[in-house]
Amino acid sequence: MAMHGLILFGHGARDARWREPFERLAGKLRAARTAPGEAQAVALAFLELMEPDLPTAVAQLVTQGCDAITVVPVFFGQGGHVRQDLPAIVDRCRAAHPGVEIRCAVAVGEDDSVLDALAQYCLRQV
Repeated sequence: MAMHGLILFGHGARDARWREPFERLAGKLRAARTAPGEAQAVALAFLELMEPDLPTAVAQLVTQGCDAITVVPVFFGQGGHVRQDLPAIVDRCRAAHPGVEIRCAVAVGEDDSVLDALAQYCLRQV
């Protein structure tokens, strides 16, 4: 059975509590991606200071049987990490797993629906 993996890619931090919302998001995605007849996998990966890194997360999903993987940068904007570091890491992952389709989404903060949800949250605070 073909599997499409999803990797949430974050920056990473020294404080382990920083990871908690990413874990909750991954859990919500796992729950949402359990349609009958569909095999899906969701993983976290980090640029620095936390594990796993992206190559390790990709390798884990490939081991689980993923033949396609989408990397979703959970960054607010398209800074240097997303524009420079991430493409270089994705290229290394593609070279290491030539039979796997690996694509990269835009940073979540660049999507209008995400900004709309954030705006609604901010408005509820006043």
